[in-house]
Amino acid sequence: MSATDLSSLVTRADVCAVAVADCFRGDGEILANPIGTIPMIGGRLARATWEPDLMMTDGEAALIANDEAIPAVGDRQYETYNPYRRMFDVVWSGRRHVMMGATQVDRFGNQNIAGIGGTPDKPRTQLLGFRGAPGNTIHNTTSYWVPAQSSKVFVEAVDIVTGIGYDRAAALAPESARHHEIRRVVSNLAVYDFETPDHRMRVRSLHPGVTVDEVVAATGFELVIPDDLPTSRLPTPEELRLLSEVIDPKGTRLREVPEPV
Repeated sequence: MSATDLSSLVTRADVCAVAVADCFRGDGEILANPIGTIPMIGGRLARATWEPDLMMTDGEAALIANDEAIPAVGDRQYETYNPYRRMFDVVWSGRRHVMMGATQVDRFGNQNIAGIGGTPDKPRTQLLGFRGAPGNTIHNTTSYWVPAQSSKVFVEAVDIVTGIGYDRAAALAPESARHHEIRRVVSNLAVYDFETPDHRMRVRSLHPGVTVDEVVAATGFELVIPDDLPTSRLPTPEELRLLSEVIDPKGTRLREVPEPV
């Protein structure tokens, strides 16, 4: 299949799924814990291709071997029981890469999923709460997925800090933050990292068809933008086949990230 033929078949959701999969590249035998539709799809794609040793949960209390992102309960291929006690042993050990959502995220990777506006003890809009975000970001490699980037999500300062960014991690004792790594932020527009001297968010790649101006307009702080900015990669023909036929045959990714009009 030629590059032209491939590009005509690839959707923005496919590009996002591949970008998520690339977040897990090189992780090896750890627990991959992607949370959400496209994170689950991307995590399964990574394991089905270049990271076969990744362990993945069923979202409840077991590790499963399925390549399909969201298999029916009766179709799950169970590998082992994974109760909360064992899960926390993995969390504290640092052998886990979690991809969470972010209602707000700032330039240093501080995340908010607890509440918007008001005060921390009485937000104007109550969200999920802190959940496991503080422990995740301190003890495990963390990435974030943002399906609809805007300046209300990429903000100058988060209203409540649930996930710890690089500035706050730097203020802790070195032993406390020894596993801290905010690896990537993947959105419907681009991929971001923190590989800068002061760990400010940098544009790593733009998804096909997205401009720098679009990304800047959808961000509430100043990004680090390299002069030579690449385009996010397309899936290979085999990756596209896996996405469409094995991992997400129902096309749930297309509902989360519809094609731009």
